[in-house]
Amino acid sequence: MNIILASKSPRRKEILSMVTTDFEIRVSDADETIKDGVSPFDVPRHLAEIKANAVIYNDGEIIIGCDTIVIFPDGEIMGKPKDDSDAIRMLKKLSDTTHYVVSGICVKSKDKIISDAVTTKVNMRNLQDSEILSYVNRFHPTDKAGAYGIQEMAGAFVSGIEGDFYNVVGLPLCRLCEILRDDFNLNLLG
Repeated sequence: MNIILASKSPRRKEILSMVTTDFEIRVSDADETIKDGVSPFDVPRHLAEIKANAVIYNDGEIIIGCDTIVIFPDGEIMGKPKDDSDAIRMLKKLSDTTHYVVSGICVKSKDKIISDAVTTKVNMRNLQDSEILSYVNRFHPTDKAGAYGIQEMAGAFVSGIEGDFYNVVGLPLCRLCEILRDDFNLNLLG
């Protein structure tokens, strides 16, 4: 089976490369508008399905769609910042909080579609304005949900996590491998 990653994210590509190099990138231009009434914790799964379904399918392929968001305990969703100023605003809001990173994943073949969401609880320490400015000026995190990459300098902002580290980076690797093994008979680990 040919694996297709429906994402232009370099982080998702890097994570998937940890278990296989036998895949292709095929980016979807899906409309990511969420319908009213979708609960915050269902949004990423819904977007992952939209992305997987928007990619052109060829026989013998398995398509992987994924989407990641940050959710505050009150249900507020934080996606990708519009610009550096928005990234600064987001990081100030995340400072000294516990929030959730939720990634939706959708795996699709000709005969089957399986989707799920993985949640990781993230504790972020109190951040000084100078730390936020330094991070944003160095990394310009406008391509990251919540305006931070735990795998970069912002890892020093995180005092702890409960759940899948790779989920926070952008691809819940453990759950993906389980779905591929259990539902698609494709064991990437041996």
